[in-house]
Amino acid sequence: MMIRQNIRLLHVCQPLWNTVGLNKSVLAKLRKKTGYTFSNCKKALELHNNDLEKSEKWLQEQAQALGWSKATKLEGRPTLQGVVAVSVDKNSSTIVEVNCETDFVARNKNFQSLVGTIADACAHFTKKQPLVSPITKFQLTSERLKCLPAEDGKLLVDHMALHIGNLGENLSLRRAFCFLAEEGVTLAGYTHPAAPIQTGTLLGKYGALVALRENSPEPHVDKAPGQLSTEQLGKQLCQHIVGMSPTMLGEVGVHEPAANPDDELLVVTYRNEPHQARRSLSVEKNLKALF
Repeated sequence: MMIRQNIRLLHVCQPLWNTVGLNKSVLAKLRKKTGYTFSNCKKALELHNNDLEKSEKWLQEQAQALGWSKATKLEGRPTLQGVVAVSVDKNSSTIVEVNCETDFVARNKNFQSLVGTIADACAHFTKKQPLVSPITKFQLTSERLKCLPAEDGKLLVDHMALHIGNLGENLSLRRAFCFLAEEGVTLAGYTHPAAPIQTGTLLGKYGALVALRENSPEPHVDKAPGQLSTEQLGKQLCQHIVGMSPTMLGEVGVHEPAANPDDELLVVTYRNEPHQARRSLSVEKNLKALF
């Protein structure tokens, strides 16, 4: 009779990649910095011996791969919501539209941060373009936007894929309009409703940009009481554009007045204070709306 002896081998050694205990402080920093789940951050630190920089890079690479995979699956799903970003800096301005599937994501901090990144990339690109006329205007299509580099050097299309993976919705770069203005032209922008998180870029569901030129004032003519500054008037005009969607600028002595005053930006009325008389752009003798 033969006796078979079963031997069960046990090993109590940890895997080679986990030779260092998990640092909870570093784990907390990694989660706060990246926003990724506890389990993913824990795995990243275990793989890289609590090295914060290497762990973050690994997480970004994994998320990027997941994002591209998810972007392919979600491609074609309608993106009917989104955010408009308006950026104005001295003689340059941009207005960008980025779309998502739901209003819930449109109000998400990470999505709004992405829109801010896209707006910054457009603003940087605009400032590098030549001024070929008093007002230089050009459009960036979806395909051109995808190829713009962000501040970190990555293309915007890569940032989009990363956020598609994180947010779980299809996202689309719709379009952008960029403007450069010569000296003497004031640019103003406005968005509505204003996003609760604002950096240097204005975010909202609707947006508008205007350009005003202040002509040489007539000698010995003082500013009328209650007359707005050029910057204040620009914001008022943007608010009117968002609210009423005028179809023309208009110009005194050149165009016939529009049948509906709200259709013509020239005759939009405003007042700086409730008790002051309402005025229109045509009253501002030394100002001209350019776009």
